[in-house]
Amino acid sequence: MGHHHAHNHLEEHSHGGGHNHVHAISNNLRVAFFLNLAFTLLEFGGSVYTNSMAILSDAIHDLGDTIAIGSALLLEKFSLKGRDKTFSYGYRRFSPLSALINSLILFGGSIVIIVTSIPRFLQPEEVNAEGMFWISILGVIFNGVAVFRLGKSESLNQRTVRLHLLEDTLGWIAVLAGSLVIYYFGFLIIDPILSIAIALFVLINAYRNLRSSLRIFLQGTPKGISVNEVKEYALKVDGVMEVHDVHLWSLDGEYNILTAHIVVDNTKSSDEIADIKTNLREALSKHHVQHATLEIEFKDEDCELEDC
Repeated sequence: MGHHHAHNHLEEHSHGGGHNHVHAISNNLRVAFFLNLAFTLLEFGGSVYTNSMAILSDAIHDLGDTIAIGSALLLEKFSLKGRDKTFSYGYRRFSPLSALINSLILFGGSIVIIVTSIPRFLQPEEVNAEGMFWISILGVIFNGVAVFRLGKSESLNQRTVRLHLLEDTLGWIAVLAGSLVIYYFGFLIIDPILSIAIALFVLINAYRNLRSSLRIFLQGTPKGISVNEVKEYALKVDGVMEVHDVHLWSLDGEYNILTAHIVVDNTKSSDEIADIKTNLREALSKHHVQHATLEIEFKDEDCELEDC
């Protein structure tokens, strides 16, 4: 009686809302890139003018973000290519690859800022509080506009970029408050405290993004769904007697893939098996499984992978 296979075909060149949606995302990333690049250059000049470690901290952070957005723009577009002979599942993995690179950039930059800021605790230096104030105002505006343009991002890559920019906006609000404290009260130690606080905040979130990216690359089960849950959903389909050798992973944090062995009764006809496969694919698609490869086995058939 041989094995029967069922496949859900990978989407070609489409992701959710189609080409218009993709074009809008690219435009928003492009605007965010140029806003961030322009402001990063302004920040480096501003950090020299004000002698502020907090501004230098954000300048280095924004430099990382500019690289991050640039790679996101390039790799996000590349990830939309359909499958070919080289990449049989398509190029979706390039999106989390960008998120992984971006997280590593932020992680390294945050460590550098923390190490550089520590000496300022021992010997605080004079800073130009008024200059800090005006630069922080610009920081809130530039980063706020970029966050707004990205809107509600969908892929891990886009969410990572938006998170970077949101962190920047919050960081500049903190610098704004710090500049007022220094201006009115002369507490110079606020500057290194802010720079380390911003770096730690970024470091924690970069670690979380890094962990999510590695989970995808190491083919961990997608968040929000487990192998046991998939088995439960499958067993509810009429005609499915047993499910084993279930493997579940994600291509990019959104597009989930499953392979499984499905056991049915020996008496099932070809038409009945086809109905079982159709119903099973529909049930799995409702639970965030976009691509299913199903191997049908009969009840009295031996399978070496039965206990998997």
